[in-house]
Amino acid sequence: MNVQSHAIVLHSLRYSENDLIVSLLTKTSGVRSYLLKGVLKSKRGKIRAALFQPLTLLEIEANHKNKGTLERIREAKILHPYTTLHTDLTKNAIVFFLSEVLKNAIKEEETNDELFEYIKTTLLWLDSHHKCGNFHIIFLIKLTQYLGFYPDITSVSELFFDLQEGCFKSINSNVYCVQGEQVEKFKEFLGTTFDKSMDVIISRNIRNDIVNLLLVYFELHLHGFKKPKSLSVLNEIFN
Repeated sequence: MNVQSHAIVLHSLRYSENDLIVSLLTKTSGVRSYLLKGVLKSKRGKIRAALFQPLTLLEIEANHKNKGTLERIREAKILHPYTTLHTDLTKNAIVFFLSEVLKNAIKEEETNDELFEYIKTTLLWLDSHHKCGNFHIIFLIKLTQYLGFYPDITSVSELFFDLQEGCFKSINSNVYCVQGEQVEKFKEFLGTTFDKSMDVIISRNIRNDIVNLLLVYFELHLHGFKKPKSLSVLNEIFN
């Protein structure tokens, strides 16, 4: 079946000497993996390896056989060219980290327009804004809305946040209940906008603690989710 779709690059992996396997979140068909034969040696082909940097926004024409095997891309071009994401050191670290999170978090081969538009819109926001220190935190929090486990803020004034149940509590009822400055700062991000979240004043250590809290939260609510290997690079950049 011939498919034309917007797509977001989640991951690329070298396969043999000249080939790439790329994982894309497509607007029409969810997550799909593609084999790009000879793309690493081709300099004049329609498809260039440079198109498949993490979280690049693409417009593709592909052939989907829908048999659970690697699909083929016939044409690909940039949908929205970035101006800063792959050149700014901090933004680049955020992009690599979030691409790994998204690769681990989204597995479905089905249409999810709202999720796709959320990711696309926020990436364009990041590309166009200079202040971005808290971007990955607010991105992950709002991402849980589209994945189905946004925190219940009914009792947000309570002391503890239960990572397992996704709600705030007055007592420490299990090993996944956390408290302290990281939780109080975490609350400031709930219900706010990307613009306002950049004004949340936060120390390096507490930022790291909140990110770790969120990754545990993802692990508890998404089967097979793994902590991104790029987390150490991200922490190093912010240190």
